[in-house]
Amino acid sequence: MKPRVSDLTAIFFAVFGFTCWVLGDSCIKWIGQYGLPPEEIVAFMGLFMALTLALQAAVRRNLGNLRPHSVVRQVLRALLDMTNNVCVVIALRHLSLTMFYILVFTSPLVISLLSAVFIGERITPMKALALLAGFCGVVIAVAPWSHAQHIDLIGLVSCLVCVVCFSINMVWSRVLTRSETPESLAFCSGVVTAMAGLALTSVHPRPLTPTLWLALGMMGVFCAVGTLSFYVAVKYTSASNVSQYHYTQLLTGALISYLVWHDKPGLPMLVGGSLIIGSGLVIALAARYTEPVQLPDIAIR
Repeated sequence: MKPRVSDLTAIFFAVFGFTCWVLGDSCIKWIGQYGLPPEEIVAFMGLFMALTLALQAAVRRNLGNLRPHSVVRQVLRALLDMTNNVCVVIALRHLSLTMFYILVFTSPLVISLLSAVFIGERITPMKALALLAGFCGVVIAVAPWSHAQHIDLIGLVSCLVCVVCFSINMVWSRVLTRSETPESLAFCSGVVTAMAGLALTSVHPRPLTPTLWLALGMMGVFCAVGTLSFYVAVKYTSASNVSQYHYTQLLTGALISYLVWHDKPGLPMLVGGSLIIGSGLVIALAARYTEPVQLPDIAIR
């Protein structure tokens, strides 16, 4: 019997995965400046994700791990991933990295509620207060009452769709990892995303320079590694625990946004971001003393 991965190790995979996603999102935002249509970017993302995972499995001689147990459920879940990725590409064209992550940080609240309803994960009073504080931090950072703060409507709606798709996908993945390997979940997401993106891409794609090819490849690799790490994390600890480490993206996203695009966060962003990070740290510390969550006996066909 293989030793069980500890909650602490699963949390490391969560943080590493979310950091890789920030790097992937940064590539997406940079590529978007060259005018590539969202469906073409998503198609290349899925293609390079699938190739990266296939190469990794071939090197480790475990190609069998890429095979899905339930094709129908995997495809339906992967379509959520694909929709989320399209909305990420659109949102990053209209928002800074910092504001993008602040808006998508409503997902831990949604994930915790969905986890409590569908897979029986308990919300303690401390976790409830921390989630509420994090949500208040999002509201303060967005500052809808401020006329100086301009939030692009297309970016806002795209982020809301991201939150819905990501939250449902995360909770469902927590159930599917009982019968599916993390490799098969990530690989199926890549294949479905590539196929759907290619189906939507025009027959005359925009010419790609060597620099763009490099950026598209890096985007796919970062997304593949981040997705694989994410599925390893949700396999070995609760979805609500993993979701709290989503907050680390605010720090890395703000740093990259400042270094690359010279976006400086204002006072509302700093105050709201502090609340968000504080609430995440409370949950992170509490998670270390929480017993591993046992999933209910759900029949998986």
